[in-house]
Amino acid sequence: MPNFTDLTGLASLASATAASLLLLPGIVRLTKPRLALLLGAVFVLALIPFGTIPIAACVRGATGDLSITTLVLLWCALLRPWCGCVTVEAKHRLALLILTVLAALALYPMALGVGAYDPYRMGYGNPQFVAVLLLVTLAAWFWKSSLIVLCIAFATLAWAVGWYESNNLWDYLLDPFVSIYALAAIIICGVKALLKLQLVRSC
Repeated sequence: MPNFTDLTGLASLASATAASLLLLPGIVRLTKPRLALLLGAVFVLALIPFGTIPIAACVRGATGDLSITTLVLLWCALLRPWCGCVTVEAKHRLALLILTVLAALALYPMALGVGAYDPYRMGYGNPQFVAVLLLVTLAAWFWKSSLIVLCIAFATLAWAVGWYESNNLWDYLLDPFVSIYALAAIIICGVKALLKLQLVRSC
């Protein structure tokens, strides 16, 4: 019998599988009922065992559990066609992406041996680390950046209750996939801004 961590882990990978359909060209032209049916069908299929284990379990075995930040972004994407409340202003989304990239640059190189200090150890309940997260959350709340607030608050709450097998807060906040996505999105945004600026200058 799968435990709670396994069930939520499989559901998160099934969500990622369904959300990946939104990247297909022409998918947005589907009516909302058909899009909901398609995404729901893919979500369920990812959880149905083919042979011995479901597709989501195969993906999870290769990737591990996704961070809470990734899940928040996935569900924002999945719910956006139906819920205007999850539509995030571009500046707040960009702020989350920049914060994600900065956190990844601070964590992964040093955790892999670059430098003498390993920031990953701070994730094991370091009071200073938790205090910094609280300050960032308060600043985001003051700035009305609900996306950052949700990601940090949900990640910290999940870590506090031991949602995942890991007991390191970094694993709830960050994963390589959302880090790569954030970096790519920032680069694309920067290129578009430069092209737009060149277009304005040429007019």
